Order: sequence, then structure tokens, then C-alpha cells
Amino acid sequence: MPDTTDFGPALAAACLYAGLNALIAVWLSVRVVRLRRSRSLSLGDGGQPDAQRAIRAHGNFVEYAPLGLVLVTLTALTGAPPLAVHLLGLCLTAGRLCHAWHFVSANPTLTTRAAGMILTYAALALGGLGLVGHALTEL
Repeated sequence: MPDTTDFGPALAAACLYAGLNALIAVWLSVRVVRLRRSRSLSLGDGGQPDAQRAIRAHGNFVEYAPLGLVLVTLTALTGAPPLAVHLLGLCLTAGRLCHAWHFVSANPTLTTRAAGMILTYAALALGGLGLVGHALTEL
């Protein structure tokens, strides 16, 4: 059984991905605020496609990133190797970036969006399975 009293590198990795995802969230949020202010939209998207895309980019990010970061952090706290935490965090962060880029890009491709969702789902599924497996061995 791993020594879970020293979270050092694994928890530092989780902190890295939490910080990076926080910065992505701020970037996406600021894009929405700027767009709304430039169009005098206090609420909603005004039926404007680019506003819809910006709002959905931010909305989709905040729908998936928090759960992913919980999984990354709990994985670190279970005593998982730092490499496992990095792989999970990188998968989540790259997935969220790819997916967001699809919505903010002037010429979006479905490939970028699909890659983002595949990476995100992989992080959620692998993180979830890893934590269930860990819990079952500890019960």
C-alpha cells in the first residue's frame, strides 16, 4: 500500500492542472464578458451565433472541468504515482483546450471538438475507474 502521508509531487501535479484549468476558465469567461459588453447584452446571447459559441465554450468548460479536477486531485491524494496524475491532468486539460478552441476559432473543425471530447471522456472514465478500483481495494 502506498504511503499517503507524502503527497508532494502528485499533489503538486494536481495543483498544476487545477491552476491551468482556472486560467482557461478566466480566459473563456473574459471572452464572454467582452463580447456581451461590446454588443450591450446584459444577459443571454441576443440570438447572435458568435455570442452563442462563446457562451457555450465557457459553459461546456465549467460543466466538465470541475469533475475532472476532482478526479485528478483525488487520484493524487490516493497515493497514485505522479506520472498517473500528470497523464490524467494533461488529458483533461488538453481535452478542455481542444474543445474550447473549436468554439473560439474563426474556422472550427469538427476534429478539434471531437479530440477535445475524446480526451475529456478518457480523463473522466480513467479517473473514475481508477478511483473506484482504489476504493474497492481499501474497503
